[in-house]
Amino acid sequence: MYDAEGNLDKDHLVTAYAPLVKRIAYQLMVKLPASVEPEDLIQNGMMGLLDAINRYEEGLGAQFETYAVQRIRGAMLDGLRENDWLPRSLRRDMRRIEGAIHLLEQQFGRAPSETELAESLGVPLAEYQRMLQDARGHQLVYFEDFTDGEGEDYFERHLGEHETNPLDLLEDADMRSHLVRAIEALPEREKLVMGLYYEEELNLREIGEVLGVTESRVCQLHSQAVARLRSHMLGGRSVVAGGGARRGRPPKKPAAEA
Repeated sequence: MYDAEGNLDKDHLVTAYAPLVKRIAYQLMVKLPASVEPEDLIQNGMMGLLDAINRYEEGLGAQFETYAVQRIRGAMLDGLRENDWLPRSLRRDMRRIEGAIHLLEQQFGRAPSETELAESLGVPLAEYQRMLQDARGHQLVYFEDFTDGEGEDYFERHLGEHETNPLDLLEDADMRSHLVRAIEALPEREKLVMGLYYEEELNLREIGEVLGVTESRVCQLHSQAVARLRSHMLGGRSVVAGGGARRGRPPKKPAAEA
C-alpha cells in the first residue's frame, strides 16, 4: 500500500482495487432498471475509490478495503441520485405507497394487503402492481435518510472511531432492532423473498422458480417489501396518500415532516 517514502501508493491502490469497483457496480445493477449503464456506475465508483485513497488515514482503525467499499458504493449512489435515474413521477408514486402503508398499518394494526393498498391509492390492483414493477430500484435507501439533518456523514461518525461512544452504539443497536422488527412484520411471502434474495443470494428468476411465480411478480413483491421497510424505518415521513387519490397526483394534505 505504501511507496518507498512511506506514503500511500495511490497508483498501485487504483490498479489493485479497480476489480472491486466493477464487482460492486454489477452487484448494484441487479437492483436497478435496465436503463442504468454499468459503465456509469463504474466511473462514479472509481471516483469514490480515489476519494477513499485521498481521505484514508491508517489511524482511523479501519481496514482500507472496508473504508473503500463504503466510499465506492456511496459515490455510485450519489451519481444515481444526481442523474435522477428514477423519474420523479415514480418517486412520487413510491412515496405515496410508503405513506399508504404507514397509514393503513396504523389503522389496521397489521400489514395491509395489496388490494387494500390499491384501494387506498384509488387505483386498480393491476395498476398498483405495475407501479411496483416500474419502480424497481427505489429500494435503494440513502444513508442521508438516517443522518441528524446537519450534513454529518454516517460513516464519518461511525467508521474507525478511536473510542466507542456508548450513545452511538445505543443508536445503532436501536436502528438494527427497528429493522429486525420491520422485517419480522412483513407478510410471510415477502419475508421469504427478502430472505432468498439477501441471505441465499438467489436472483429474481431463481426466486420465481421457488415460489412458482414469474420474475416480474418477484420484483413486485420485493419492491413492496422494501416499501414496507422504508415506511417503518423512516417513521411515516413518506407522503401519506389520501383516499381516492389518482396515480400521479399528490395528496391534498402531505404528512408533516418528522
